[in-house]
Amino acid sequence: MTTREMQDEILRLKKEKGVCILAHSYQSHDIVEVADFAGDSFALSQKAAAVPEQTVLMCGVRFMAETVKMLSPHKKVILSHPDAGCPMAEQMDPDLVQQMKASLGGIPVVAYINTTAALKCVCDVCVTSSSALRIISAMPEKELIFLPDINLATYVSRQLPEKKIHFVHGGCPTHVRLTAAEVERARREHPNALLLVHPECRPEVTEQADMVGSTAEIMSYARASSAKEFVIGTENSIANHLAYECPDKKFYALSKDCVCHNMALTHLPDVLACLRGEGGEEIVLDEDTIARAVRPINRMLELG
Repeated sequence: MTTREMQDEILRLKKEKGVCILAHSYQSHDIVEVADFAGDSFALSQKAAAVPEQTVLMCGVRFMAETVKMLSPHKKVILSHPDAGCPMAEQMDPDLVQQMKASLGGIPVVAYINTTAALKCVCDVCVTSSSALRIISAMPEKELIFLPDINLATYVSRQLPEKKIHFVHGGCPTHVRLTAAEVERARREHPNALLLVHPECRPEVTEQADMVGSTAEIMSYARASSAKEFVIGTENSIANHLAYECPDKKFYALSKDCVCHNMALTHLPDVLACLRGEGGEEIVLDEDTIARAVRPINRMLELG
């Protein structure tokens, strides 16, 4: 089958079987084209909860599919590739988090949405990369633990000096590859380009950026900007998607090595196999896990 023929069959099957397809922005463009919704992980889980379809196919990684299941426990949720995990989401052990919280007098634990369901069960508040500043600023507590991404925690801490944030030394192995030397090279090679980076990047990178934001915020900024050239400091698929969306502008990846290999596991034939009932993995979470894991998400929504 050609790519177009495969896409047409996917579109036919998802309509026939009542399946909502979600694609994280780091998926390849041929998958994004057949998705009902594409974007950041938490926004996708909210979209899935609002649609009438009772089966949801998440083209992304495991923690994202878990979040979809938490917000839509009555729906069947399928992860497009069983091996698509997230090293950052899996870095922390729930027992270790509880020990750390106890040693610091029970101060609240703020968990990045990029964490497993099991880890969310022992945390107090969730944040996304776009909401972290707003949510932590709105928390009444002046001292807190932030996990697992030390770079996002550092970025937030510098914006909110009134908060005492205890870091955990974890992070995204994809974004941490980006370096100040690569920023210097990009500025030299593309002097007219704006540098847009994700807050999971090292401080030496975010400090030099023209704009720091989530994947969705980076894409929105680039679309709306009057500038014509951009260096993109996040997963390389974003520069590719923006080149399709804005053919009158130029987009350069900050590094050829900023590739999420877990996201890259899912290919268009995997999506077709899932719709045929021949691939993927159904996400199953027990009622107690869902109830405990969704609490910090609800707290995030309460805080804004």
